[in-house]
Amino acid sequence: MRRLLLALPFALLPLAIAHAADEHDHDHEHGSLGAHEHGVGRLNAVLDGQALELELDSPAMNLVGFEHVATSAADKAKVAAARKQLENPLALFNLPKAAGCVISTQELNSPLFGDKPEADHDDDDHDDDAKDGAHEHHHDHSEIHAHFQFTCATPAALSNLDLTQVFKTFPATQKIQVQLIGPSGQQGVEATATAATLKF
Repeated sequence: MRRLLLALPFALLPLAIAHAADEHDHDHEHGSLGAHEHGVGRLNAVLDGQALELELDSPAMNLVGFEHVATSAADKAKVAAARKQLENPLALFNLPKAAGCVISTQELNSPLFGDKPEADHDDDDHDDDAKDGAHEHHHDHSEIHAHFQFTCATPAALSNLDLTQVFKTFPATQKIQVQLIGPSGQQGVEATATAATLKF
């Protein structure tokens, strides 16, 4: 009898290990969903009266195809091209002309853009540390963050948000998790290239 009891924990062990591994995978998957996942971008879109605000966060991989700081001419050209696309949000987000939207503020941030604002108010020594730290930190997970605010003369013409152009411009983006807040309330939607039009 004693031998049987001794054997029992060993029989259960593989199950426990498999279960723990399973749990770990699940947590990992769940954890990365809201964070940095290649092929997945996040967009907050708020339409409040005449004000439209769009905030896009995306792994750099989706927009330029890499996440390191661009050093080669080819990589720099890709970063410049992506930045140029993002600097024309009226076209990128396909905002209807009838809505009469004009950009009131726009802000693009990414370690890949070599943004200088934080370097300007740092002293030189500190700046080097900060740069190394940032490089270390963003080496695997560089994000591109774009924030736009528009004033729309005829917001009623904005019944939809069409992301078709975003998927066409940045084909490595497979889906965009969207938080949409508009006249009909708040909704969380997942947009893909084949389902790119969302209703406000």
